[in-house]
Amino acid sequence: MLHLLSGALDGAVALVSGRSVEALDALFWPLKLPTAGLHGNELRTRDGMLRKPSPCAIMPRIVAEAVSLCMRYPGALAENKGSGIALHWRAAPEAETALRAFASAALERLPGYRLQPGHCVVELLRGDQDKGTAIATLLEDPPFRGRHPMFAGDDLTDESGFRIVNALDGTSILVGARDDSAARFSLPDPASVSAWLGAFATEGSA
Repeated sequence: MLHLLSGALDGAVALVSGRSVEALDALFWPLKLPTAGLHGNELRTRDGMLRKPSPCAIMPRIVAEAVSLCMRYPGALAENKGSGIALHWRAAPEAETALRAFASAALERLPGYRLQPGHCVVELLRGDQDKGTAIATLLEDPPFRGRHPMFAGDDLTDESGFRIVNALDGTSILVGARDDSAARFSLPDPASVSAWLGAFATEGSA
């Protein structure tokens, strides 16, 4: 479906995610779209140029400490993203306080990093990029330039994307429900997003 949609829009379809570009390529193989990974800290344009944050020497130690901490809370997860790390407590709510405290303490050892909160997760990210800045950069490329931007997402980290799209008079879509979202429209669940995209793909290939 995304392949059809990308073809119908002359390549103006992109993935914007907190996952790495490498992880997204594995999920969507063999499709390779313009992609913003790690909340915009990685960016691959249509021509294949990939921007990635440089590695941090101390990150492997931080990851090892985080894994050790998560082992005390069954269901908690330390997700190694290479240049950063995400600490998840969705399946272990009792771990939230400890993981937040760990992230805050680790931040003091990681110059140039910032904390990125999400739904039942906090991340340590290098750089000052976010999904909004990634979308703005993608919109400068020829496949996207001059088009009406549309962006759908379900997480707190998608709010920066909604704000950029709104500023450009585009269509921002929250998946799910959140009272304080900047999104101007909403869809109830991922199945609705799939149906919405499928309608675009079908119309474009007709």
